[in-house]
Amino acid sequence: MTFDSWKWTREPEEYRVQPGRIEITTLPHTDLWQRTYYHFRNDNAPVLQMETEEKFFSFIVKTDFTKSHHRFDQCGIVMYLDSENWIKGSVEYENESFQHLGSVVTNHGYSDWATTAIPASVKTMWYRFSRREDDYCIECSQDGEHFSQMRVCHMWEGAGKIRFGVYACSPEDSSFTAVFTDMELTECAWKAHDGQQPDEL
Repeated sequence: MTFDSWKWTREPEEYRVQPGRIEITTLPHTDLWQRTYYHFRNDNAPVLQMETEEKFFSFIVKTDFTKSHHRFDQCGIVMYLDSENWIKGSVEYENESFQHLGSVVTNHGYSDWATTAIPASVKTMWYRFSRREDDYCIECSQDGEHFSQMRVCHMWEGAGKIRFGVYACSPEDSSFTAVFTDMELTECAWKAHDGQQPDEL
């Protein structure tokens, strides 16, 4: 995958973009979060994305966060539309024992955070981000072959042209280099639901 058409939202001071590989070195006190529970609004993480109007697709990326070392250091997949409408999936460092594998969905300026604890020994994670019109799915994998669902969500501003890609940040007084590889754009791997039928209007 080439990155000629990818664009930065908040270009970081230090990064490297090569064929098939992106490195982002985070700055301290960078984050994405809107209001909920903490009441603060943080919107200064660097985001590198491509743009599409395609309604059905999947995007896969491998993240390497071996160098993360401080609470909340994170990197992952993102769909950033604007400061109040975005999705992210990542692993956030907590301590030497465990870290948080999770996702945040922000609609109209309010974020949520759904997580599960995983061992701190995990240093890489694949994500698969899928779109079906204005509904979205994030999955994760430790081997790049077998993916597990993390989140299905609706984006109120996600029906038209969107931007998606990768991000990294360090919300506290920290810095690390995140590495993104094995990026692939495919037909939608998130298939139509074959269970209960939609309600009739």
